[in-house]
Amino acid sequence: RKGRSKKKAALQAFLGLSDFTDYGLKAGSGTYLFFRVSPTNISVLSRESVEIKERHLMMVLSALPDIRILCMDAAERFDENLRYLKERSKEHPDPKVLRLLKKDMQFLDRMQIEMATSRQFLFVKKMKEENDAAEFAEANRMEKIIAEQGFEVRRLRKTEIKRLLAIYFDASLNGQAMPDFDGRQYFNLEGEDEVATKTKK
Repeated sequence: RKGRSKKKAALQAFLGLSDFTDYGLKAGSGTYLFFRVSPTNISVLSRESVEIKERHLMMVLSALPDIRILCMDAAERFDENLRYLKERSKEHPDPKVLRLLKKDMQFLDRMQIEMATSRQFLFVKKMKEENDAAEFAEANRMEKIIAEQGFEVRRLRKTEIKRLLAIYFDASLNGQAMPDFDGRQYFNLEGEDEVATKTKK
């Protein structure tokens, strides 16, 4: 039991995620700001156009040297689900169940193919402990710099950051619907506050 609690504490310390701010995700001693950049299909561009895009990116990196570039799936992957269904199909003797498992695998295969090219690109900036006004000003400054170089950019809001985290940690496709505090939706906190107030009186 002691070993398990230590592992849990170590995982929480490793992630360091503590709260959402009005402009990003609070983690450790700072706040992360996320900006989604719409990708450009360079395969249809001329060599000159690609070189211009590269120069624009270099200008962004020169103006914002401490940003990080993140590329990740824009949708949940099903590799583990497919692996599990394949193992079950090897072990199960019932032909009816095998047919159902085969249909499930075909369905996941189709979804995987449809989402294979679904990627999202983000610029991420970690800010040190600042107030809301400083975060707001920096978020606007970054968005302006990136947009001025011809990139279609948008700062992620709270629901979008939640969905991003859910996809990254293989938690859910509907991460934006997750509650801020696990289990809080099952408690009527307002009702409990009213009861507590009446009890004090």
